[in-house]
Amino acid sequence: MEIERKFLLKKIPFDLNSCQYHIIEQGYLCTDPVVRVRRQDDEYYMTYKGKGLMTREEYNLPLNKEAYDHLVQKADGNIISKKRYLIPLAEKDINSECAALLNGESLVIELDQFAPPFAPLMLAEVEFPNEESALAFRMPDWFSEDVTTDPAYHNSNMSRRII
Repeated sequence: MEIERKFLLKKIPFDLNSCQYHIIEQGYLCTDPVVRVRRQDDEYYMTYKGKGLMTREEYNLPLNKEAYDHLVQKADGNIISKKRYLIPLAEKDINSECAALLNGESLVIELDQFAPPFAPLMLAEVEFPNEESALAFRMPDWFSEDVTTDPAYHNSNMSRRII
């Protein structure tokens, strides 16, 4: 099960060069249901995602490079490339209601910096261990808008945009 919220950004209050990151490329074989192939650095996956905006089923299956290279050629629409920065959220940055629901788990902001044709779009995603903590989470002041329920910001829908 994947439980995540997505946010647009006002500004980035620190140097991203100090953050750990992944280079991601992904293509969509189907968008209803979502079937995606992804290269993340030197790892390869096929992912199935169920319906939903904040909470949905997600299953990852490992692929090898050859299988990924074969399948990504069959993807419909845009291939999405992005650099994903991993930014740990300190306990002091999480509101107390959300922190109480995390049961000691920490949160990480996955900040996606999209390559063309979607640049300069940047999206922040935060995954949660349960729906209660996701609903209780209050975004940091450098986030601008919660777009979790806006399907336009799902990568599967972005892959189908005519650019």
